Amino acid sequence: MSHLPPFIAPERFTDAAAALAQVTRIYDGSIAHLRQAMQRFVAGDDSAGRVRACYPLVRIHTDTVSRTITPESARLSYGFVAGPGRFETTLTRPDLYANYYLDQFNLLLQNHGVELEVGTSSQPIPVHFSFAEHDHVEGNMTAQRRTLMRDVFDLPDLAAMDDGIANGTYQPRAGEPEPLALFTAPRVDYSLHRLRHYTGTSPRAFQNFVLFTNYQFYIDEFIAMGHAAMQDPTSEYIAFIEPGNVVTRRVGLAAEAADAMGKEPPRLPQMPAYHLVRADNAGITMVNIGVGPANAKNITDHIAVLRPHAWIMLGHCAGLRNSQQLGDYVLAHGYVREDHVLDEELPLWVPIPALAEIQVAIQQAVADVTQVKGAALKSILRTGTVASTDNRNWELLPDNQPQRRFSQSRAVALDMESATIAANGFRFRVPYGTLLCVSDKPLHGEIKLPGMANHFYRERVDQHLRIGMRAVELLRAQGSEQLHSRKLRSFSEVAFQ
Repeated sequence: MSHLPPFIAPERFTDAAAALAQVTRIYDGSIAHLRQAMQRFVAGDDSAGRVRACYPLVRIHTDTVSRTITPESARLSYGFVAGPGRFETTLTRPDLYANYYLDQFNLLLQNHGVELEVGTSSQPIPVHFSFAEHDHVEGNMTAQRRTLMRDVFDLPDLAAMDDGIANGTYQPRAGEPEPLALFTAPRVDYSLHRLRHYTGTSPRAFQNFVLFTNYQFYIDEFIAMGHAAMQDPTSEYIAFIEPGNVVTRRVGLAAEAADAMGKEPPRLPQMPAYHLVRADNAGITMVNIGVGPANAKNITDHIAVLRPHAWIMLGHCAGLRNSQQLGDYVLAHGYVREDHVLDEELPLWVPIPALAEIQVAIQQAVADVTQVKGAALKSILRTGTVASTDNRNWELLPDNQPQRRFSQSRAVALDMESATIAANGFRFRVPYGTLLCVSDKPLHGEIKLPGMANHFYRERVDQHLRIGMRAVELLRAQGSEQLHSRKLRSFSEVAFQ
């Protein structure tokens, strides 16, 4: 028999804030129950027997396909269910997702005029996901004691956190509800823990606009810009956060209590993240994803649970056209996916469309930063198809097979990450874009050599990064409701953004 916290039966709400308060009450009670039990277990006390606590859930019932449509809601591609039925999802970390949950609850109430039901679900919380961010309780136990955890607590169950909903393959069994969100609570918790591991920063630090790069040069420049912004009392950014959760506050702002917990790590994590923080969370996060599509898929799999408003790839590429010059920019409007890391989740026959809002913002940002306007802009900015491969030495394959395929696709540039990031953005309904800079032209004898590469990086990195940041400014000014395009939503879509 399991030792459980008090069960809280579903209660109906017509006020989003009250519903969120109930979610928080259930979640906090479940987490406190698990932490207390874990403390007793670490101390050697096995008297509690089997220990379990479950996530909160939110549910709605609707018996009609109609909904209330206002001028504001008509612009949104989310916030409503597809038709009559029962819809629900489990929820986690209301401290982190409070504003997000509040927005989704309000939209459901406005669009459907039905009550929200909030109660305790039957989905167990894995004990690892109950630990506070700086808790390392397992380190105090012997290997034998850690093995016994399986007999006492629920551990992470991968069967409860697959991406069937996002992939469009999930089919509820007879009598089961339809999903309200792309991710279940265990899937979200899993990714939040992975983000800390891979990026070296708390999920709380992540901002709603994300820039990816595959070169440390860009990160070095972003760090310099971040620290410069913190010395400007008029900056829109209030903090700069680096791996180890090292926080620099804008000049004139007092440190917060949690800042003291930050400590520079002895070595950088696999994909370090840096955050220019705004008070409204609409700042800029930049992540060095390293090289290759596996890293690109890995990090976007996890950042997606934070529901960002957009992510953009800023990296280098091989120019495939003789007319291109080193330092020219490529704005991707299509992708050839030879990365192979998403073939099972997103078949190759699925097109990855360009998103007008992102494309226009990036092109305008190039013009703003370079001060090149009109027809002259085409001399430094090429729009076209980008091919991404998982073979870094594709040039050495026999019979020129990759070259032939790239030519047939009309590709203008090639890299190893952009198509992956765009495809995962499409899969997870996160607006995406790509702006690359031509750093070599291997088909035309212009390969990267150390001296030439260093000169190129010094000249182009600052400008390229500023273009990316300017694009974020333009997207932010549009408002998030315009970014989440209907192009990213299917026929029968979940309600949560």
